Amino acid sequence: MLDWIKSIFDNYTNGMYFPNIHIKDVIEILIVAVIVYEIMLWIKNTKAWMLLRGIIMLGVFILLAWIFQMHTILYLAAQSINVLAIAAVVVFQPELRRALEKLGEKNLLSNINPFDKNRENERFSDQTAEGIVTACFEMGKVCTGALIVVEQAIQLTEYEMTGIELDCKVSPQVLINIFEHNTPLHDGAIIIRGDRITSATCYLPLSDNMRISKDLGTRHRAALGMSEVCDALVIAVSEETGLVSVAMGGQLDRGITREELRKRLSQIQYRNAESKRFFLRKGWRRK
Repeated sequence: MLDWIKSIFDNYTNGMYFPNIHIKDVIEILIVAVIVYEIMLWIKNTKAWMLLRGIIMLGVFILLAWIFQMHTILYLAAQSINVLAIAAVVVFQPELRRALEKLGEKNLLSNINPFDKNRENERFSDQTAEGIVTACFEMGKVCTGALIVVEQAIQLTEYEMTGIELDCKVSPQVLINIFEHNTPLHDGAIIIRGDRITSATCYLPLSDNMRISKDLGTRHRAALGMSEVCDALVIAVSEETGLVSVAMGGQLDRGITREELRKRLSQIQYRNAESKRFFLRKGWRRK
């Protein structure tokens, strides 16, 4: 029986080349696979996907021109390759910048010891987190709209400059007072860095995601748009429904509970938190 199986195997594999595979080759394959996977995720979750489809269509058109020997089109395509390469960099500039920022966020040394949660590694205190949670749901009860940006690794200086500079400690009373109707600072977003509110009435970029529900207004579009261009956690309180929503990494979670908001804040409270990476890899979804 074994001889019969061996003979069949020899007949089908005769003349085939089997390369010698070493551990280094396996590691290289894994690295390339991870890089390709990350690029695919990056393309899928950004506007680059639509641009890539356009490039593919252009490539198919050039391939057809090569098959049918359309020399003029081939000549123009060959002469415009350099221009197209520069144009691609210009068009993809926001996405490329965000990808490099993501790469810079990964601090391998700080993730070696995930249990090292000391004061120096803390972004904000438990008191600040609890103050944000309390304020959001108190404002939700009376349908007071609010937009709160909690800064992480990427500093939001350029967005702070669009608002009014502040320097006050985070507390439920301060947050509620800022977003109270008909007060000078209620319109726009506030930015929280550490345990301090650094700026109010800030303008945030609106998301152009076509999958966003038509029920969402400017506040939620701004929250989602901000989460697409930085690593901040953005909290939006609806003025119409009083629901509390959280946007992070291009994902919007609507109608979360008090415990869910507390959990989301605890996941970014320490600089070596691993959990934030899971949120940055998922697309937009609606609860």
